[in-house]
Amino acid sequence: MRAIHLDGSAVRVIEAPPPEPEPGSARVRVTLAGVCNTDLELVKGYLGFRGVLGHEFVGVVDDGPEHWRGRRVVGEINFACGRCATCARGLPRHCPARRVMGIQGADGAFAEWVQVPVGNLHAVPDDVADECAVFTEPLAAAFEILEQVELVPGTRCLVLGDGKLGLLVAQVLQDAGARVLAVGRHPDKLAILARRGIETRLAEDWTPEPTPLVVEATGRAPGFRAAVAATEPRGTLVLKSTVAEQPRVDLAPLVIHEIRVLGSRCGPFPPALRALVEARVEVRALVTDRVPLARGAEALERAAAPGAIKVLIETR
Repeated sequence: MRAIHLDGSAVRVIEAPPPEPEPGSARVRVTLAGVCNTDLELVKGYLGFRGVLGHEFVGVVDDGPEHWRGRRVVGEINFACGRCATCARGLPRHCPARRVMGIQGADGAFAEWVQVPVGNLHAVPDDVADECAVFTEPLAAAFEILEQVELVPGTRCLVLGDGKLGLLVAQVLQDAGARVLAVGRHPDKLAILARRGIETRLAEDWTPEPTPLVVEATGRAPGFRAAVAATEPRGTLVLKSTVAEQPRVDLAPLVIHEIRVLGSRCGPFPPALRALVEARVEVRALVTDRVPLARGAEALERAAAPGAIKVLIETR
């Protein structure tokens, strides 16, 4: 099979044998995969990953348990042990022995096939197109905020960043009843939110104002400083960015203003799939390019280019 492989900072398309499903796993024939900012940071050296990239996908099970074969699926990316104390607490996404698809210890979905534990699979409803279903994983990450924060309708929320995740987070918070202001650097990206009635502001025209809930999704190290400046005393700051750079952090404002800081990563798939079924979140407008798997390095280059939002990799 063809796969996009990362070896150090070099990305190339390789030929590799298709995975043979391990006990408790299924093999999925990938249809579409999405390039995430985390993939771009991995290329820069984040986590020192070596292997097949990619963790956002939709595909069809072609080997594994009989009742899954032929079903169109998406899959959660954390492969937990299922035996440790953390898993027993219902926190498999934080299993200390976990592998993470295309990120840590497990090959990913930028390939013709990917192996996924059966417990991580979710069937895709028939009325959700592949180009929407491929957004399930990042959309679930946006819904994770609602799992971590008790959001009262009408709460003022600030979303910093108009990239892939920031656009999804702003929509999820608005759908939950929040009054959202999204701040970014690209008028065309912010326009996607403005069309859905979300207030937007260009970063160059924005002055931080104290806000109860701030989500940092800039994908850039300096974003943390701006997010802290915008969080009101005893407010909540949710961190979504993962970057290879390790910036210096001034912790004093967090202490002085008693700001609660939450790291927020992967999230629940069922509410994300429901939102796609009910078209409560716009995802099609986020697709800026589709690139064949055979041009894998080009797909990553296009995803990193200014103005790009979501680049999809076609495996067929």
